[in-house]
Amino acid sequence: MKQLVIQAFGDADQLKLTEAERPALAPGQVRIRMHYAGVNPIDAKTRAGLGWGAQAIKDKLPWSPGFEVMGTVLELGVEVNCYQLGDRLFGLVAGGGYGEELVVEAEELLLVPEGVSDEMAAGLSLAGATAWQGLTDHGALQAGERVLISAAAGGVGHLAVQLAKGLGATVVALASPGNHDFLRGLGADEVIDYRDPAALDALAPVDLFFDLVGGTSGETLLSHVKPGGRVVTVPTITAPQVIAAAEARGLKATGMLRRIDNEHLDILAGMIADGRLKVEVSHVFPLAEGPAAHRQIESGHTRGKVLLRG
Repeated sequence: MKQLVIQAFGDADQLKLTEAERPALAPGQVRIRMHYAGVNPIDAKTRAGLGWGAQAIKDKLPWSPGFEVMGTVLELGVEVNCYQLGDRLFGLVAGGGYGEELVVEAEELLLVPEGVSDEMAAGLSLAGATAWQGLTDHGALQAGERVLISAAAGGVGHLAVQLAKGLGATVVALASPGNHDFLRGLGADEVIDYRDPAALDALAPVDLFFDLVGGTSGETLLSHVKPGGRVVTVPTITAPQVIAAAEARGLKATGMLRRIDNEHLDILAGMIADGRLKVEVSHVFPLAEGPAAHRQIESGHTRGKVLLRG
């Protein structure tokens, strides 16, 4: 079977399409045919040798990225009776999603609900879980509060806008002008060009800042959080500096690592089926064009999600 792997850390060209052996199927596992795999910033950072993801797999090279998958069941292991051949499944895995087939524990994946497209299911798991857990578990967002979301048109951001609005918050979205109408269509109450100092100066303070950019940008935007307000910063590499700067201002700040929670994913998929949530897929690349998909996600100017097609 075809699989994208990295032999060493480096740029996008380190992704190589190889012929890999089909993994054996153990009891309790399923083999799925990958239809789509989500491409996320964590994939590119891990490939480059950065952050916690790279530390976790540095002694396991060659390694195949891909934590977010959607596919159909090809084979069932012994003791698996919750699925049938051909069932559409989606969810989060521990890597290896960039391949034509993968073997996973049956309990790791969920059925794709009727009315949810393959593409939306493929792009939901990692970004949706990050958005939901960041806003609720870590950010404690309440109805009637104001939330500022940076990189609001991106994979996590565009879902966070919709989820925050659904929670009853007033949503302030930061994005380039070309994405303003898109974000208003998702329910953003205020949309601001992050490069417009005058518009930022006029911004009324927020209760929660959901920081999806980190670094200097994250630090600069702390001035728009109310005294005693809250900050959740997602990029792990710069989290310590953003948290320190926030705490120096008297703000409550935390970083976050997204955890696998299939109960949350089931709720989010149900919201898509009900028309209350939409996953925007802007780019779909064939598996063989993995390097181009990584360069797109690294551009920092992707609306919604990038997928690889198996």
